[in-house]
Amino acid sequence: MGSVQSGELAPDALLNPYQHNGAYTDCFYVDLPGVVSQAAYVEAFYTTPVFKVERLILAAFALKPSTDLQAKMLAHAQAEHYAAWSVEGRTPNQLLLCDFLGRTRSWLMTVVDESSASPVTRLYFGSAFVPAVDRASGRASYGIAFHVLQGFHRIYSRVLLKSAMSRLLSLQRG
Repeated sequence: MGSVQSGELAPDALLNPYQHNGAYTDCFYVDLPGVVSQAAYVEAFYTTPVFKVERLILAAFALKPSTDLQAKMLAHAQAEHYAAWSVEGRTPNQLLLCDFLGRTRSWLMTVVDESSASPVTRLYFGSAFVPAVDRASGRASYGIAFHVLQGFHRIYSRVLLKSAMSRLLSLQRG
């Protein structure tokens, strides 16, 4: 437990249609002891110190500010927009967000395994990048920025998930 892993999307993942349509998708997960609700995970994820840096960048450069209260409202299905994202899909254990440009998706999911004496919750985090389609040629392309930043994105995704995990563990300890 505690190590962020790269893996396949869950069979019922809200991100699957993007993978099936040829978009770039990724999936990371980590297992935590105990039962963690989807709302607790979403709130923890979007209120970590690491994500707060991203929130500052979005506020400054994309003019999309956000607060911890807005993250809590998103987590508890009391908001459909958060910073640069809108809710595209939601189930009791999943949240799929679309960025304001329509090019990226962020996905969070919890799966509780209570089959043993000590329950474990698997936290998933994944992304999808949708290629832009050239109107004249009809060709899809991710662009140079995607290729340059892909390595950073994979590292940053792991850091975000690890940060959410740490936050949840500290809340469990009280």
